[in-house]
Amino acid sequence: MPSQRIERVEKLLRSEISSILLRKSKDPRVSEVTVTEVDVSPDLKNATVFFSVLRGPDEASAAEAGLRSAAGFIRSELMKVLNLRPMPVLEFQLDRSLERGSDTLDLLDRIRHEHEDNGPLPGE
Repeated sequence: MPSQRIERVEKLLRSEISSILLRKSKDPRVSEVTVTEVDVSPDLKNATVFFSVLRGPDEASAAEAGLRSAAGFIRSELMKVLNLRPMPVLEFQLDRSLERGSDTLDLLDRIRHEHEDNGPLPGE
């Protein structure tokens, strides 16, 4: 379990990166990116930034390329507003939890519809 300091740094980075993407980034590939989570290493040297995009897989791969391209810019902007040493190196990774959640809900809906079509289960 991460320390309280690591958790505070993760929340701060998530908030500041979201703000930078919203207000300062001019790359259209990252215009619809939502930062969902930041995972910082215990030594504060690396941070994995998880993000989601509401559109399809083509948009997600374009957004990932845009974020990787802007990583240096985002890090330099973070250095301007945060008194954090060392400033973590940012790595961006697509957060697939929304997709998995949607797939799970679809599966549960199919099971429910099959259950309704076949009548009650034994013991009901």
